[in-house]
Amino acid sequence: MPHDVSLRMPSSSVVDLLWMQLLLLLVLLWPSLVMTSSPSTMALWRHGDGSAVMKVANNGCYHSESPDGGLTVRCSAIGLTQVPLGLPNRTVRLYLDNNHLSSLPADSFSGLSLLSELDLSHNQISLLEPGCFRGLSSSLRSLDLSSNRLSTLNPAALGGLRAHANLTHNPWHCDCELQLSMPQLDLDPSSLAEVVCHTSDLSDLGAVGMPFVLLAEDWDLCLSLRKTTDVAMLVTMFLWFSMVISYLVYYVRHNQEDARRHMEYLKSLPSRQV
Repeated sequence: MPHDVSLRMPSSSVVDLLWMQLLLLLVLLWPSLVMTSSPSTMALWRHGDGSAVMKVANNGCYHSESPDGGLTVRCSAIGLTQVPLGLPNRTVRLYLDNNHLSSLPADSFSGLSLLSELDLSHNQISLLEPGCFRGLSSSLRSLDLSSNRLSTLNPAALGGLRAHANLTHNPWHCDCELQLSMPQLDLDPSSLAEVVCHTSDLSDLGAVGMPFVLLAEDWDLCLSLRKTTDVAMLVTMFLWFSMVISYLVYYVRHNQEDARRHMEYLKSLPSRQV
């Protein structure tokens, strides 16, 4: 009998060990199983304050719902190259930071009429197409465009946004185009103080590294453009006057030659006998 017990004990230990390994493997594989089970599968956890956190499998974004019904969508650092489609229209806060976005097409956030906070920082955005923020002018309060590749601000792209915008760490080019755009922007005035010149048409005057609002107070960045335009106009007028004078000289000379030939013809006619 002792001999039989000694034989069964190792078998029970092996079974327990196998069960433990199986459970451990299941725990390790559970996130991938949740993510790959189906396009619409989502994991749901309920917090003590009544809010829910969901991980949506089809785009990798995390959704969290606050007690007031507002939705926060976090799509940070998941390799996005464009704004995800089909975002819930209850979205109040949207985080698209640390991705690979290079541009924002028109109507990128259509349907998100409740959006108040938008984080687009640490992307590669160099182009904001006209209408890319269409529909957000009345709701958006905070816009983070820091650490991108923006060099100018297009009023048609911002679409009348009155939000506070974080515009730091962009390669802003301070020139006449930017100076003409600034008065047309409805952004929170404190946002414009964060536009620091990375390059400028006045780089030889120490403009690089200077906030654009300070540069624009002291210098007319369109002055050189106006001078170039004035010179071009003077050259054009000079050429036009030269052409007119040349034509007049030709016209006078041509008429003089005709008049001379006519006089010679008249002289060659026989005089009439009285």
